[in-house]
Amino acid sequence: MSNLKVKTILVSQPEPKVENSPYFELQNKLKVKIDFRPFIHVEGVPAKEVRAQKIDLNNYTAIILTSRNSVDHFFRVAEEMRYKVPEDLKYFCQSEAVAFYLQRYVVYRKRKIYVGQKDFVDLSPLIKKYKDEKFLLPSSDQLNADVPPTLDGLKVDWTKGTFYRTVMSDLTDLKDVYYDVLAFFSPTGIKSLFKNFPDFKQNNTRIAVFGSTTQKEALEHGLRVDIMAPSPGTPSMTGALEKYIAEANKGK
Repeated sequence: MSNLKVKTILVSQPEPKVENSPYFELQNKLKVKIDFRPFIHVEGVPAKEVRAQKIDLNNYTAIILTSRNSVDHFFRVAEEMRYKVPEDLKYFCQSEAVAFYLQRYVVYRKRKIYVGQKDFVDLSPLIKKYKDEKFLLPSSDQLNADVPPTLDGLKVDWTKGTFYRTVMSDLTDLKDVYYDVLAFFSPTGIKSLFKNFPDFKQNNTRIAVFGSTTQKEALEHGLRVDIMAPSPGTPSMTGALEKYIAEANKGK
């Protein structure tokens, strides 16, 4: 398929808010058109449903936050439950980005915030150090598979709460729109494509995927994966796209 020129790309994520996004640089550099459209979105679980999971926010002394969504939905549920977040509550954030985002809700210097490197397992030494806390993990209905065994292995008192869900978006308005490349970042994104377009035929469309679980889902749906990230030399989706397009469009 790499002998076919690439002119248009659909990225199955929201449009970046920053001007210097690598996608915009890619668009200008290789003279391709890139559109953005989230194939999935997040919906909050109402406080009533969180209560039905037998979760009382008063029972926890520490919150484990794995993403910006978990931050937003923890504080949304707290507000819906009229729970006044105590000043001495401890926050364990998976990354610097999550900790930075937490500042939208709490005065940083007055709070007990512990920050991991990047992956969830990096939080282990910090959680272990405070193993007598009662931990709450506000998460989506699709929790990363390595989280429960990591926490169980630390022998800490922890509870998972489903505070938000990943939902497939309605894409039916794209029915007659054709793109040279479709870029996917999660298995749910692939599922959303087939839920919206059960008769989708790949034909000359190139499929780009990020991560092995997304790749597996694509292959299980009978798709041909043309562009894979991360891969040696191209750790990012934009890097993988650039490498492929430069090759495909060479001399055309």
